[in-house]
Amino acid sequence: MNPGPSPCLSPEGRVDGAEDAMTTDTYDWDTIVNGLNQYLRLRSIPIGMKLFENVSEMEAIPKIRRPKAKHTTDQIVAQARQLGWTVGITMADLVGAQCGAVIGLSPQDDEWLSGKRMAGVWFKTQDDASLHQHAMDCVPYGRYRAMAVAPLTSGRLEPPDICLIYGTPGQMIFFINGLQWVGYKKMSFTSVGESACADSWGKALKTGEPALTIPCYAERRYGGVADDEMLMAIPPRFLPKVIEGLAALSKNGLRYPIPPFGIQSDAAAGLAVSYPSTGSR
Repeated sequence: MNPGPSPCLSPEGRVDGAEDAMTTDTYDWDTIVNGLNQYLRLRSIPIGMKLFENVSEMEAIPKIRRPKAKHTTDQIVAQARQLGWTVGITMADLVGAQCGAVIGLSPQDDEWLSGKRMAGVWFKTQDDASLHQHAMDCVPYGRYRAMAVAPLTSGRLEPPDICLIYGTPGQMIFFINGLQWVGYKKMSFTSVGESACADSWGKALKTGEPALTIPCYAERRYGGVADDEMLMAIPPRFLPKVIEGLAALSKNGLRYPIPPFGIQSDAAAGLAVSYPSTGSR
């Protein structure tokens, strides 16, 4: 596959531009998702997440579903990426402030920052729990009133603020390799431990940069995240670059899944295929 110049953007879109997570670019989502599936063989649906200043804007999305019970944000995300649903929420739909604070629907006030609810559960002392709360990356409270998730190929978020892509560690390193093919930057990721959604969608929404995380207990228990899955949250403007990088790597014979060469084989023969000097890196 040779994606050509900016294949994942419509003619009026652009790869660079947006200085924060929010963007008005438009994308060819079929091309993007087909590329991700071709090169990474993803097991679940790549989805988008978007914040709304007015509830009416969220409710106007075609075929939007509204929860009939209290949920965690992890469950809402899972309904999109596993069932293919388009789901919209307000703070009233979430089970508690821990979920809402990450996406800016609930205040990160003194009560929330105190860590009282997590002391003795995930942390020995309230001081430790409070340090955890202060360490979390969250969307500032006050601007947004609603959030929606939808499969990228639905085109219903026009465009999403961020994209959520689940994959194995092997898929995630290839994703990063594609991102680094042009304009190399060292990737640094964080872990607050429990409430790891702050390290993925919270961080990506707040900073406008890619954010990879190891999903936490709640994401696995309530969001159905598999034991071998990681999560990449990334603003959409990066995805055309990822696809182009993956296509270039594939042309070089660097593809997923990675075929094991053998732990006792002579590595020189394998390395010589990719590197000009005989087997040396």
